[in-house]
Amino acid sequence: MKILDCTLRDGGYYNNWDFDAEVVEAYLNAVSGAKIDYVELGLRNFPKQGFLGAYAYTTEAHINSLELPHGPIYGVMVDAKTILESGFSIEDAITKLFVPAIDSKIGLVRIAAHFHEVEKSGPIVKQLKKLGYVVGYNLMQAGGKADDVIADKARQAKEWEELDSLYFADSLGNMDSDEVTRIVNALRTQWDGALGIHTHNNMGKGLDNTLTAKALGVTWLDTTITGMGRGAGNTQTENLLAVLDKEGSTYNSKPIYELVIRHFEPMQKKYGWGSNLLYFLGAQNDVHPTYIQNLLSNAHYGTDEIVGAIDYLSKLESTTSYNGAVLNTALSFNIDSKDVSGSEMVCDLFNDKHVLILANAPSTVKYLDAIKLYINQFKPVVISINISEVIPADMIDYYVISHNSKFLADAKRYQILNKPIILPVHRFSKDELELINKLSLIDYGLTIKESTLIANKTHSIVPSDITTAYVLAIMLESCPLTVKTVGFDGYDKNDSRQQEMIEILDLYNRNESATDVISLTPTTYSLIEGSVYAPNN
Repeated sequence: MKILDCTLRDGGYYNNWDFDAEVVEAYLNAVSGAKIDYVELGLRNFPKQGFLGAYAYTTEAHINSLELPHGPIYGVMVDAKTILESGFSIEDAITKLFVPAIDSKIGLVRIAAHFHEVEKSGPIVKQLKKLGYVVGYNLMQAGGKADDVIADKARQAKEWEELDSLYFADSLGNMDSDEVTRIVNALRTQWDGALGIHTHNNMGKGLDNTLTAKALGVTWLDTTITGMGRGAGNTQTENLLAVLDKEGSTYNSKPIYELVIRHFEPMQKKYGWGSNLLYFLGAQNDVHPTYIQNLLSNAHYGTDEIVGAIDYLSKLESTTSYNGAVLNTALSFNIDSKDVSGSEMVCDLFNDKHVLILANAPSTVKYLDAIKLYINQFKPVVISINISEVIPADMIDYYVISHNSKFLADAKRYQILNKPIILPVHRFSKDELELINKLSLIDYGLTIKESTLIANKTHSIVPSDITTAYVLAIMLESCPLTVKTVGFDGYDKNDSRQQEMIEILDLYNRNESATDVISLTPTTYSLIEGSVYAPNN
């Protein structure tokens, strides 16, 4: 049995492969002290756009700058796609990326490939073996593939003759022990060499799946420190070592435990990898974990919006591979190619009216009774930013949606609303609009332009698709008598959302036609403050 720790490679998806030198030194000493068999230092790539840290490239020059402790065999991973789509011949691409093993501190190269890339991968393996490397081959997204498909890929791998280990990867994190058993059995019909497993922990089953594979004779086991890796992460090195300790293994777990506590647990708190409900739901729906990771890393989106986006993504084809454009569609429907639509219906909609804008926030719940009393007593025109979680629908006159992430989360609820909904129609698909009573739609367009908040008769121009900016633009066009708000609590001063809202309010107030905004509940924004208990102040 061999443990392969790939923390610097898989963990790099959280910090752009930009690990502090102190952490790397501690990590290398710990894995060596723990007697880990193989250590994958990072990826090997051609230059990419934007900044990526050293372990996205793991060049020979960088490796030579490291003090690599004696013990493990060190390696790198290269995507088959990197070679196949390089624009060079396979031989030339590998020659540009790799020196002969005898001239390198690494002895292992693993190739990560999708199933459709297997047919073209034989020459990659052959060329790397010619250079003298131990070569592993990782079949990504093996879960759910038919037995005969898996067996056929194993047959092709066997025909290469020189491959040292054949891996299968639970890339979506949705395998269980039965699926692991099925895949191992399918591979074994054609492949009699060393097998490896690379798990993801989206459903909390990474360690169990690794141990199941081990019991079935899989001898190469991937792990990362604290599970640091894409999405929910991987099987934790420290957890596997703890299990093996009970079996009397020759590994030394203590250096890893110290590494976890001193260096990786603080990083985990910062970056937030690890299994949770949202990764679980993504895995259940065959949604690539990078979608979930990017959703969670964006402070704009709450749990309900992320759940809605997962539901949306689950209905699409090909979300087992990550596509940033698809994520934009799921969250903000950022389709610049669509013409901005809009009617002139909002122009006089709130003229000479007293308007109350509702937002979902803790203060809306805390002062709920007072807010309801205010609405009943003073009869303002009530505008709800998205669906209010606590204010009854019969107290709300209009709903406003600026983008489809909130809509995706609340689609079924919007179906039963019998109130007008103001939204930019051009930012929604036909299928989404079918879910809303079309007779209740008021179309007011939305264009995003940095540092701008102005209103035209048919559309707004705002700095982002935050719904508050859209609502304030509507106020500019409609000229109400008063604009009061509840639920504009604000965020921590260091929260990026706080800074965005401050900018939005500042841009709004620069307009000569802007009606003063008065907050009737406590706020950290620079608004005129009133009180819901004394609404005429």
